[in-house]
Amino acid sequence: MTLTRGWRPMTADDLDDVVAIAAIGFPGHPEDRACFASRLAVFPEGCFILDGEGGVKGYLITYPWAADSAPVLNRRIAAVPEDASVLYLHDLALHPDVRGGGWSRSAMDKVLALARSGGRPTIALVAVNDAVGFWQGHGFAVRQTPAMAAKLASYGADARYMVRTV
Repeated sequence: MTLTRGWRPMTADDLDDVVAIAAIGFPGHPEDRACFASRLAVFPEGCFILDGEGGVKGYLITYPWAADSAPVLNRRIAAVPEDASVLYLHDLALHPDVRGGGWSRSAMDKVLALARSGGRPTIALVAVNDAVGFWQGHGFAVRQTPAMAAKLASYGADARYMVRTV
């Protein structure tokens, strides 16, 4: 599928589409609309929609967060933590119609620019659904810490905390 529009800022009107795409991309890690809405409210400049023919085809959500930490799945956040030193990549999800079209690279360009402009030298994420190799292809490396081992339990057995410097 060819997209004619590309990435644009997310709005509250996009949240139902975000939930629908999340259900496709992360069926074992459901998050509700309120979870996504809280991230958009806390850090709108880090939330994007992949807009194409026929509607929304993907989303990207990032926000400042504490290093060596990950937010609890499907829980609202009220504010950026005071000790936020990394840009946390919460989700990058693409509809199957557009996977393989280079959209993850253009999303990562947005993430890198956002981290640099915010003075955050590190981007962090939790890889799920056996996506470690995908994220390694985007410059991320697994970071194992005793503190993160317990936090990752709610994400599933294959979950790995990963970081990348900008």
